Amino acid sequence: MGGPEIERLIAELVKLPGLGPRSARRIALKLLSNPEKHLAPLSFALSEAARAVRSCSLCGNLDSRDPCSICADPSREKRLICVVESVGDLWALQRTGMFRGLYHVLGGLLSPLNGTGPEDLNVALLLARIRAGGVEEVILALAATVDGASTAHWLADQLRPLGVTLSRPAQGVPIGGTLEAMDDGTLAAALQARRVV
Repeated sequence: MGGPEIERLIAELVKLPGLGPRSARRIALKLLSNPEKHLAPLSFALSEAARAVRSCSLCGNLDSRDPCSICADPSREKRLICVVESVGDLWALQRTGMFRGLYHVLGGLLSPLNGTGPEDLNVALLLARIRAGGVEEVILALAATVDGASTAHWLADQLRPLGVTLSRPAQGVPIGGTLEAMDDGTLAAALQARRVV
């Protein structure tokens, strides 16, 4: 193959989620096949992102502004906070265009097996935001996993004394899904989250 610079590029690409050695080599080859068209703009974008993007001091979102564009938006519904595990979850919910409240990124889930405890999560800032007043409902939009459920339960115990309404998004059969293809847990959640039609 090529020299140490190419190997270093491939080694850095392999660190990205979803990229194995073969995919990293293909991407490196594409970037290097026309550096002015592919590599230079990517290098500039990476440099600018590294320089400008930071975590929002209010919610934990990534943005070049602080507070982030969501927290600073006066049209957002300030009485609603949607708690998510990661910035990726926030972006996924934001893409739907359905939620017009604020967010709070925990930065993980409680996981005794992985050594993640309450002190590792961004909870103190959430509690401070609620204690400051104006928040009426907190939506616990955490993964439908054991760690997600235990984190939601623990958070509910912390938030209940603050007098806010607590909710979770409904879970169940996805649009276009068939019942026979669903696992037992998804079907059970769908039945529990049923609504009148």
